[in-house]
Amino acid sequence: MLTLEKFEEASEVVKKVILRTKLVYSEHFSSVSGNKVYLKPENMQYTGAYKVRGAFYKISTLKEEERKRGLIAASAGNHAQGVAYAAKVFGAKAVIVMPTTTPLIKVNRTKAYGAEVILYGDVYDDACSYALKLAEENGYTFIHPFDDEAVATGQGTIAMEIFKDLPTVDIILVPIGGGGLATGVSALAKLLNPNIKIIGVEPAGANCMQESIKAGKVVSLSHVNTIADGTAVKTPGSAVFPYIQANIDEIITVEDEELIVSFLDMMENHKMVVENAGLLTVAALKHLKCRNKKVVSILSGGNMDVITIASVVQNGLIERGRVFTVSVLLPDRPGELVKVANVIAEEKGNIIRLDHNQFVSINRNAQVELTITMEAFGHSHKEQIVNALKKNGFDAKVVMPKGMYQ
Repeated sequence: MLTLEKFEEASEVVKKVILRTKLVYSEHFSSVSGNKVYLKPENMQYTGAYKVRGAFYKISTLKEEERKRGLIAASAGNHAQGVAYAAKVFGAKAVIVMPTTTPLIKVNRTKAYGAEVILYGDVYDDACSYALKLAEENGYTFIHPFDDEAVATGQGTIAMEIFKDLPTVDIILVPIGGGGLATGVSALAKLLNPNIKIIGVEPAGANCMQESIKAGKVVSLSHVNTIADGTAVKTPGSAVFPYIQANIDEIITVEDEELIVSFLDMMENHKMVVENAGLLTVAALKHLKCRNKKVVSILSGGNMDVITIASVVQNGLIERGRVFTVSVLLPDRPGELVKVANVIAEEKGNIIRLDHNQFVSINRNAQVELTITMEAFGHSHKEQIVNALKKNGFDAKVVMPKGMYQ
């Protein structure tokens, strides 16, 4: 059982390997949600995520003989780094099986902590099956990323810190993948305040826990599809599922597009890099029906490679109308391009890319296509620019932009 005594013990144990991530009040997210929003920045941990808490506490409970056999884990990245770092502290061998889709930064950092990394499968579930096979063949001690009470207890130490910083917290938003973090946080939070509301947040494309709650038992999704790779889990943990049933008051799902916009919001307003799975609780703020409540959003991690960051920023700017592409049809004669450029300049648009296609029509003298990608202040400004082009006699329409980094 997850008891207060165990959580208190875990809180003392994990102090050896964690940073004290104090709550950060967010004026921006408070304003857009109508609540008093605080961020729990676990992306600032040594390993870039909360996972080191559960990994270290679990390994601390093992017998010396179990550690000497070597440790093995499966992970999409953050648990991998947590186990690798904890194993290094205890002087134990660590083998980590990661999906082939794991971001490079997570693979390299796991190796940097001294672990042997094996890439296998497309999603966590594939990697986990292979890790269990290797554990049986080699006698390794398996450290589960979420379906383990000791691991969940370690993760739950986050709630202890939240209550120390904000004793009157009303709602805690917690990301859900397999359920370990949500189990620990919700169990301890309910022990400290039975009236607190704990809301789990899943990506719409990997809502295995929501479907399991509906079914009243653990169920598996046929596939997952989300940019929140840290929560791309087909089957939630069976050992932790009863705790989720008992302590999670509600589950919210968010679309990937919401995570993209949340990434930009976090960068612009708090200057923090938070990975997509860690942004689930931020995206969920707009779905809350309550007002004037003290809400804590747990930012579970911040391990993103630069290519992913570039892609998210590009798509986020497009979602906001800050970058868009317009197709303009015009006669192929001198001076037409200047006329288009002048209209855009007068409307304060900033051209960042231009393609001139003379072969859109058989009769190029009558018609060529000018594809212009430009910066704007938002959707209303975008519409203003397009309307100005039309008023000046140009056949203009917004089209899907080509990748800015192609």
